[in-house]
Amino acid sequence: MRALLRRILPGGVPPSSGASADAPAEERSGEVAPVETERWLVVGLGNPGPSYAGNRHNIGFMVADALAERGGQRFKSHKARAEVAEARIQGVPAVVAKPRSFMNLSGGPVAALSRFYKVPLERVLVIHDELDVPFGTLRLKRGGGAGGHNGLRSISASLSDPGYLRVRVGVGRPPGRMDAAAYVLKDFSSTERKDLGVVVERAADAVETVLTDGLEKAQNIYHTAA
Repeated sequence: MRALLRRILPGGVPPSSGASADAPAEERSGEVAPVETERWLVVGLGNPGPSYAGNRHNIGFMVADALAERGGQRFKSHKARAEVAEARIQGVPAVVAKPRSFMNLSGGPVAALSRFYKVPLERVLVIHDELDVPFGTLRLKRGGGAGGHNGLRSISASLSDPGYLRVRVGVGRPPGRMDAAAYVLKDFSSTERKDLGVVVERAADAVETVLTDGLEKAQNIYHTAA
């Protein structure tokens, strides 16, 4: 647990990219994805760089790190402006990804990875922070609005469909009159950090359950009290 916390707690806006000038850069380069049926694309959301690493907004990155570690894989750079780890999650082939764009441009890398790995919308799963859910609580669903989350808004626009799966990891509402945007860009409190490792691992468990047993079973398990 301490090792996990050390890993996930160390411490604008870029854009999109085939054979044509308008095609993704990874296709123009001739890079080809390995053929794999029933592959999933699991995306953890966050902002790149050490100054953001411990932020509430980066809980998606933390869960992605845990999933890659469970699969015994390390992240590598992908031309879709993302870090990817090709792994098996409980035997299910998956690409675990962390966009290198900032949060509000997450959609470009997600759409490019979906095309490159030929993953249909129904097998795209996004892990993100959720203000409207208490800290440590998980909520899983398919589709829906962005609810003020710029990462989700960008992904829904780039995929032209909001019907992907979401694992929403609660970070709670900001205290008093603190601005929500400022709150999610702050590190977890010392009290929250005591339980953060457990929250991250539980969210990773929820992702595994969605991939192996489906959304409904995962909801039945993880919508109960932790």
